[in-house]
Amino acid sequence: MGSSLVLSSNIPLRFSQTPRSISPWIHPNHCQAHKFTANSPFGYQKVGILNTNSSRKLCTRALISEVSNQRQYPKVGAKSTGPIPPSQLIEVVETAAKTGAEVVMDAVNKPRNITYKGLTDLVTDTDKMSEAAILEVVKRNFGDHLILGEEGGIIGDTSSDYLWCIDPLDGTTNFAHCYPSFAVSVGVLFRGNPAAAAVVEFVGGPMCWNTRTFTAMAGGGAFCNEQKIHPSQTGKVEQSLLVTGFGYEHDDAWITNIELFKEFTDISRGVRRLGAAAVDMCHVALGVAEAYWEYRLKPWDMAAGVLIVEEAGGSVTRMDGGKFCVFDRSVLVSNGALHAKLLEKIAPATEELKNKGIDFSLWYKPENYLTDL
Repeated sequence: MGSSLVLSSNIPLRFSQTPRSISPWIHPNHCQAHKFTANSPFGYQKVGILNTNSSRKLCTRALISEVSNQRQYPKVGAKSTGPIPPSQLIEVVETAAKTGAEVVMDAVNKPRNITYKGLTDLVTDTDKMSEAAILEVVKRNFGDHLILGEEGGIIGDTSSDYLWCIDPLDGTTNFAHCYPSFAVSVGVLFRGNPAAAAVVEFVGGPMCWNTRTFTAMAGGGAFCNEQKIHPSQTGKVEQSLLVTGFGYEHDDAWITNIELFKEFTDISRGVRRLGAAAVDMCHVALGVAEAYWEYRLKPWDMAAGVLIVEEAGGSVTRMDGGKFCVFDRSVLVSNGALHAKLLEKIAPATEELKNKGIDFSLWYKPENYLTDL
């Protein structure tokens, strides 16, 4: 089992250069302040360092929720990080995500070379280059770990207790259109359960691109740019802002979610569809949205985001209300206070799909990969 930290790679880790808002992991007590200016090639420049007295510390136990008297759901996070120290694991996870984000930042204002995996399912050279950069970091540090990447598939030894789930560019269609809802997502599982996570979200838009980094360690809380985060405490659907997503196949699950979209739009403050699952889940953890759900996501879409939500104090289940794992075909994350109320409508709709024979078995689980699930 690899245990030494190696940060050198063929991909230079230029944290002091680009991405512009990605600060080095070794500066946990500072965040970069920026202002917008027409004189900067990306529309903003650094104007100084602010000491924010960061609260980022690994907690001794995971939070279930900070909202009292709400139902508690089974935890999805790993009980431990195994033989690798938590601080070392999260450092490599965050370094890997930021390395991929450097590739994306370098490409964000350049022309895209777009190809198709399906009729409307895009992939760009940036997806592939970002994944290659992330893989370089992981392999240099943990050469014996198993990896599941969106573009490269399964790499490594299936006897490993660790599985890295990598989405090198979550929200490729948004990236292709310069729409500001995409991210680099890296999550690592220990025996099938999320142990550490990092999501680098791209915000702003053309001429003013910036980033913010979400991180979480099982039992250690969730953070955005080194500041501890929590979901909202809204307990009423009519006072909530919700988010969902739709896959590329317009099948029964897609039709069911269209109906859920209509129903919740009618009774909430609104339902958004932004097109990047990792970003949507981080927004729930940050408290800017109350819940997110979607059918047919893949492990690389969910591994990081679900841990960030749970560690922030939110709840995570399948859409039928059952215990969630990253190989499931549906997910519902929420602030916790709203979870049971959402399931009153989402769970029956999902059960109806099951009764129709729609497949909800585990998928994309590497053969022979041992888990505690």
